[in-house]
Amino acid sequence: MPENIAAILPELWTAIGQTFLMLGIGLAAALVIGGPLGVWLFLLSPGQTLENRPLFTVVSWLVNTVRSFPFIILLVALVPITRVIAGSSIGPVAAAVPLSFAAIPYFARLVEQCLRDVPRGVIEAAHAMGASDLQIVARVLLVEARSGLVLALTVLAISFLSYSAVAGVVGGGGIGDLAIRYGYYRFQTDVMVLTVAILVVLVQGIQFGGNALARRLDKR
Repeated sequence: MPENIAAILPELWTAIGQTFLMLGIGLAAALVIGGPLGVWLFLLSPGQTLENRPLFTVVSWLVNTVRSFPFIILLVALVPITRVIAGSSIGPVAAAVPLSFAAIPYFARLVEQCLRDVPRGVIEAAHAMGASDLQIVARVLLVEARSGLVLALTVLAISFLSYSAVAGVVGGGGIGDLAIRYGYYRFQTDVMVLTVAILVVLVQGIQFGGNALARRLDKR
């Protein structure tokens, strides 16, 4: 084992744990807030049960506005809010705050698109049988779209794995921080290659797991 890599192994395990912490918090926020937001967006859209064009336009505009920010800019812009929520602007928990802000509208839009793929006839049949809006969401929309939702969450996880690496630029910790400190500032190419290899393995693992679960849930 190269001397540089052997020397940073303790920090490497810590960095991997920090990356999973940031990713876990961001994905949890996306599921808890972004998921319902995406369902609400779908129901407010033209032709749906809660159709409200003005409200849909406003909410859709807000979602698109947050999504339009490059993550590194959002990271810096949210520093005051991050300090209030996390008590600091550095570290993995602090970095998870802008990650969560970015993940919520991102996942909301993915959820909305997945629900649009549910056949209109299935929804109308549920309405004809007297199902309430809540029952249609829980027992029709989410069930019919579950395979697509898993793939959407997989895409989100992979995208925000790279975002968590970007957070290392401003002291967010994680694999990105390790790559910057050793691979860039100290010109230790072997460390940089190792961190990239770890990210590749993580991406492949997330994609494989997401694809496998989506296939199991797809009953078409």
